[in-house]
Amino acid sequence: MDMQALLFDDATLKPLLLSGKIILISSLLHLLISVPLACWLARRRGGIITVIIDTLVTLPLIFPPIAMGFGLLLFFGRHGYFSRVFGDVIVFNFPGLVIAAFIAGLPLVVRPIQAVLRSPEAVRLYELAVLLGKRDVTIFTCILLPYAKRSIAAGMILATGRALGEVGMTLMLGGNIVGRTNTLSLEIYNAVFNGEFERAAFLSILVGVIATVLFLFMKKLTNS
Repeated sequence: MDMQALLFDDATLKPLLLSGKIILISSLLHLLISVPLACWLARRRGGIITVIIDTLVTLPLIFPPIAMGFGLLLFFGRHGYFSRVFGDVIVFNFPGLVIAAFIAGLPLVVRPIQAVLRSPEAVRLYELAVLLGKRDVTIFTCILLPYAKRSIAAGMILATGRALGEVGMTLMLGGNIVGRTNTLSLEIYNAVFNGEFERAAFLSILVGVIATVLFLFMKKLTNS
């Protein structure tokens, strides 16, 4: 098996670059959406809206990815509510891949942050800041985020690994179109399906190396 030839083959580079773009954009979305959402959920207690949002955040952890992807397909598909309002721009396109990666990683970012911000120490810090008259924006940016920085970093790394290995939702929303929506994980499936077992093995090793690096980085981060 000529690893160098396999690595620089277009059939490997394109899915690799596509997965990299997906991870980059979904990570940015997690910073902008998932982190504030986790802080908001950590401060809320009860209420039907909170329960609904909390349940929706948890769903990707407990619901089969392929079934989750089917539900998203119904919503974002040609006859879904989103497409009727905004047009058919999600399914079988790059945005669909990003949405799949974002949703797959959402609970992995939210849950660790939510847990650390509900700890007694974090609650005391929050209450003290309120007593001192600090505004919510100041508490969020200057107190809660620095306190939860390890959990934020760990959640982001876990979400990155989850996005890298996502198949079910990606298959439903992206369609596994070769040269367009076939991510690195889907390309492993394609290689096996086409009988290219050496290439499938190489891609699996590549994904394994990336996942191991992420794990070691997270372990070092949480132990430091």
